[in-house]
Amino acid sequence: MLYYDINRCEESDRQIGRGIGMTVPTQPKIYHIVHADRLPSIINSNGLLCDAEIVRSAPPGTTIGMDRIKQRRLNELTLTSHPDLYVGDCVPFYFCPRSIMLYLLYQGNHPDLEYREGQGPIIHLEFDLYQSVQWATQNSKRWAFTLSNAGAYYFEDRSDLAQLAEINWDAVHAHNWVNCKEGKQAEFLVEHSYPWHLVERIGVWSQNIFQQVVNALPASGHRPAVEIKSDWYY
Repeated sequence: MLYYDINRCEESDRQIGRGIGMTVPTQPKIYHIVHADRLPSIINSNGLLCDAEIVRSAPPGTTIGMDRIKQRRLNELTLTSHPDLYVGDCVPFYFCPRSIMLYLLYQGNHPDLEYREGQGPIIHLEFDLYQSVQWATQNSKRWAFTLSNAGAYYFEDRSDLAQLAEINWDAVHAHNWVNCKEGKQAEFLVEHSYPWHLVERIGVWSQNIFQQVVNALPASGHRPAVEIKSDWYY
């Protein structure tokens, strides 16, 4: 993964929303992280579900994330671009692997985290952004992207691909993000659910999890590539 200068990253974090000096990737990808033992329920549900639906249906598998933030996304935070749509009613994605959330799981010592297994069992599901928007539009699913963490009270969101340059792409791809944490946490959100057949690739930490994921894939139907991607981890 590319290393970005911290001072450049810090400066560009102050430019969130301005679209200054930022180049949109030609084919941007988005990533959703889950515990490997949640994969069978994702396949059985034919895709990813939003937190609101997960709370309702309680699918099997380990839950990661901070409950306090999840509750805020479910009950308090709505999108400016879709004022009646709560963040928790959307499936969330990051614009990069090796997210700040993954770092917190890796550290395993945050007081708001019940999860303590580390990053090893966490897998990355990779998707194509433009294909995702096309699917959402065709299926009447509202979507948006944020310029920072959608679990914070102060985030901004957009629902026009022409505004992608407002994302701080230097921060998104930064290897050392200590001074650009806001831009690093930009999210893509899709209303309610997201289909399994759009998973392009699954990145894992170890051979053991690789085999677990391969064994969980359906015998027929969509079987995305599975790769050990150590550079997607800490």
